Amino acid sequence: MRTGSLTGKQVALTRSQGICVDPVAKTPPMSAPVISASRLRLVLILGSLTAFAPMSIDLYLPAFPGLARHFKAGEANVQLTLTACLVGLALGQLLAGPCSDAVGRRRPLLAGLALYVTASVGCALAPSIAALTALRLVQGLAGAAGVVIARAVVRDLYSGVALARFFSLLMLVHGLAPILAPLIGSQLIRVVPWPGLFTILAGYGVLLLVGAGFGLPETLPAPARRQRGLRASGRVIKELLADQRFVGYALVSGLVFAAMFSYLAGSPFVMQQIYGLSPQLYGVAFGINALGIAALGQLNGLLLHRLPPRRLLAAGLALAVCGGVGLLTAVLAGFGLPVVLPALFAVVSSIGLVLPNATTLALSDHAERAGTASALLGVLQYLLGAVAAPLVGTFATGTAVPMAALICGLTLGALAILALLNAADAAWWWPVSAK
Repeated sequence: MRTGSLTGKQVALTRSQGICVDPVAKTPPMSAPVISASRLRLVLILGSLTAFAPMSIDLYLPAFPGLARHFKAGEANVQLTLTACLVGLALGQLLAGPCSDAVGRRRPLLAGLALYVTASVGCALAPSIAALTALRLVQGLAGAAGVVIARAVVRDLYSGVALARFFSLLMLVHGLAPILAPLIGSQLIRVVPWPGLFTILAGYGVLLLVGAGFGLPETLPAPARRQRGLRASGRVIKELLADQRFVGYALVSGLVFAAMFSYLAGSPFVMQQIYGLSPQLYGVAFGINALGIAALGQLNGLLLHRLPPRRLLAAGLALAVCGGVGLLTAVLAGFGLPVVLPALFAVVSSIGLVLPNATTLALSDHAERAGTASALLGVLQYLLGAVAAPLVGTFATGTAVPMAALICGLTLGALAILALLNAADAAWWWPVSAK
């Protein structure tokens, strides 16, 4: 909850969402929030909004080889459509976050959803790979509003361990998107051409536009909004970038995100062309990996009752590093899918531990500018992903080595940054607290 006493509107809103709040306290109590139908609706809407990124990315991954054939384009050109979407997701958050701090959450969200639907229809009608790349940029810019504003809404309503628990709950809904998207995509491309996949995304946007329009209340009352222009927003961003803890946790989550996007960009070609999986079996393997995200996200929520987010973040990074090192070893030694698939599962599923805890720790000290902080967090994540994704295709050698080496290096980098943060706070391991 925002620092300071709550307004009457905020108390009424949080109670309507099933959240027990003391109107004179600065933060909600640490006890578990009351389960209610309105809170379940909030979880479904916010989880679906945060799923914009995996839905926009994962649904068409099984069609990568088909897109290359259709447009007579190289592997790197097809992967550029993924990079364009990631750049849009990054820059769009930088626009939508400060805007939502100034005018409230609902208006920027609904505008972004409407633009997302329009861009998705345009992608389905794209006449060339260049046009598709440009429209994917617009699609990412629009979808970013859902991603960043969903995080800001959660920060409006929760703080401390309760914030981490709610982010873990969102991982259940968020985790369904990367499970279902490639499975749906791999089946659809058997009966419909690739434009049908973007038609599905347009329909997803329409459903969320209706759901958010009727089911998501405003969580940032007018008195709490921060009216400011571009110069003032720039000062806030500069202050955030000067915060060592914020930048550190943002880089930790961003590097693990980049490792996942290296997997997203490289796995369609690696699994189908090098290891011989069909699009359908690739979708199954991809879905199993994504199921690991959801499972560890829920385990994280349970463990937060006993362990602090920083300790769970360390466990998630340890799992990611084990997977990255194991993947590179398996590829170099030629062990094949029986070793490659478990290593990839470890890397991808670690997101369920890394993301909610790193996000909580990054946003914990910035309640008064949650939208901007959430936006900058997303920008760092998706820009790092946008840089990593095309590197897989650029250095493609007909083997899985470039993808494996990049994933291994990124996860080791994330662990090194966490070690630097911990060195600055040597007592981090023992206190069982929000941090």
